Amino acid sequence: MSVSSKASTAKVPAAIVYGCAGTTLSPEEREFFRASNPFGFILFRRNCQTPDQVRTLVADLRASVGRSDAPVLIDQEGGRVARMRPPEWPSFPPARRIGDLAAGDPEAGAEAAWLTARLIASMLHDAGITVDCAPVCDVPVDGSHDVIGDRAYSDDPELVASLARISCTGFLDGGVLPVIKHLPGHGRALCDSHLEQPRVEAGRAELARTDFLPFEVVADMPLGMVAHVVYQELDPVHPASTSAVVIQSVIRDQLGFDGLLFCDDLSMEALAGTVAERAVAVLEAGCDVVLHCNGKLDEMQALAPIVPPLTDAAAARWVHALTFLKPPGKGDPERMRERLDALLEGSDIIA
Repeated sequence: MSVSSKASTAKVPAAIVYGCAGTTLSPEEREFFRASNPFGFILFRRNCQTPDQVRTLVADLRASVGRSDAPVLIDQEGGRVARMRPPEWPSFPPARRIGDLAAGDPEAGAEAAWLTARLIASMLHDAGITVDCAPVCDVPVDGSHDVIGDRAYSDDPELVASLARISCTGFLDGGVLPVIKHLPGHGRALCDSHLEQPRVEAGRAELARTDFLPFEVVADMPLGMVAHVVYQELDPVHPASTSAVVIQSVIRDQLGFDGLLFCDDLSMEALAGTVAERAVAVLEAGCDVVLHCNGKLDEMQALAPIVPPLTDAAAARWVHALTFLKPPGKGDPERMRERLDALLEGSDIIA
């Protein structure tokens, strides 16, 4: 759907998620968010100091747009990608550690995957955060860049698929919406898309057997994130995030993902052009929502006149996503953490 097909009411939020600069909102940020009415917000390490401070910031972000249900996102995967860190918050294992456990003991690995996601969700829910940009569903290959590395469960696509599915269940059970990433697969990238443009040369049949498989398994999840990676056989010119061919023929049609689709961060150097040109490109290609994460107010001010309201299709996808968002199920986080630690240490303690 093109950018020109816009939702019919002026009160529909803009199709963008913004970051903010620090641990509190400045008056300028409050006024900008009020005037521009973004779809939601995303937190980074610079925004997370203490539990009480994060709760206040999350509430202030929502108050700035006058929507108590505005989504607040974060990248809290475990391992090195964790915005909320010790000593204020607990640490969690990287996905690869869970995958290694599952490779030797599938039942223990499955339980560890669920517990990790469920515990992260509990921590986020306590802070008022409703969306976690996880799990990573990518499948690394020999020689690929470490930008994914141990963020991936395994180099076995079936194991990645299984653990990603279980993790999604854990997030949902904890009252948080997962974002499957990085569609249609970032594992083969030979460079870091934060810094330069990765290109993948594998053919479509090979991609379908490996990279695409985990995303097919979790394609019914309501939220996804598309990669800034060029897949030469699919579209030799445009990265997936700005490729209508990849988004429609692969992500939507072949993988069957009909959820709300975020682009990866506009600030990443894999994309060419100004931030405004990048935003137009990803929306024209078929992404539903733009992510602008660096918190730079001048860039956000340049984007505000460019980004349209959510399209009718995107708004409907978000309404569908909200049907997945339920209050957390009962559970004792302390006991769950003890069980997770026992599994990772190879203990036979029974929860």
